[in-house]
Amino acid sequence: MTIKAALIDLSGTLHVEDEPTPNAVAALQKLRASDISIKFVTNTTKDSKKTLHERLAKIGFQLDATEIYSSLSAAVEFVSNEQLNPFYVLSDDARQDFPAEDKSRQLDSVVVGLAPNAFNYEHMNKAFNILLQQKTNKLVAVHQGKYYKRADGLALGPGCFVKGLEYATGSTATLIGKPNPYFFKSALPAGLTPDQCVMIGDDANDDVAGAMAVGLQGILVKTGKFLPDALAALTTPPTALVENFAEAVDWLLCKRNV
Repeated sequence: MTIKAALIDLSGTLHVEDEPTPNAVAALQKLRASDISIKFVTNTTKDSKKTLHERLAKIGFQLDATEIYSSLSAAVEFVSNEQLNPFYVLSDDARQDFPAEDKSRQLDSVVVGLAPNAFNYEHMNKAFNILLQQKTNKLVAVHQGKYYKRADGLALGPGCFVKGLEYATGSTATLIGKPNPYFFKSALPAGLTPDQCVMIGDDANDDVAGAMAVGLQGILVKTGKFLPDALAALTTPPTALVENFAEAVDWLLCKRNV
């Protein structure tokens, strides 16, 4: 294996809320001591990049904010490139990463991320009506994950709310985050090709299958949102199946030296 870079999922892989997964802090240090470059890729949309970086540093991980590439980052780029003036169904913290609303223009799009406090009838109805106003108004899904892992168990992701808006309006969402090929290709370190990179994550579909479809290796960990049924549904098995991130690092360092 000629692996030059590791793309690492965050929530469920490195940590669950404010707790690292087993031996993850030491494992990340071990990986940094190798010549494999590191990038953190995440569909987390509830926290801004600043908040996410502060949380990870607080629980012991050594990383720089510039090493984090999130679906939120990619969505900010998309909104800017498309010159959109969206209605945001986002958490207040995540909203800080986006441009301010241009009150001189009509709202022309809806951006949906993980926003538990905003998933209510009032907000969803406003989003519904904006999408109905013009057929060209865009529905942008920062990601459409089915569920995510919290300390108290699995919780609904934004996917069902995105699908509800698609159903009600006839719109088709533009998907920004994993498993969109656009996201993985945008996340690759400069100068590297997909076959030189590995993705480590806890989501069989969004992390592993999405990355492998683009040409990366895929290591699936059994922490976070991992479910055996999701693994069984894959048409192509992961490159490796391990208990946690620490074992993923050991496997990677062992295999690349063979």
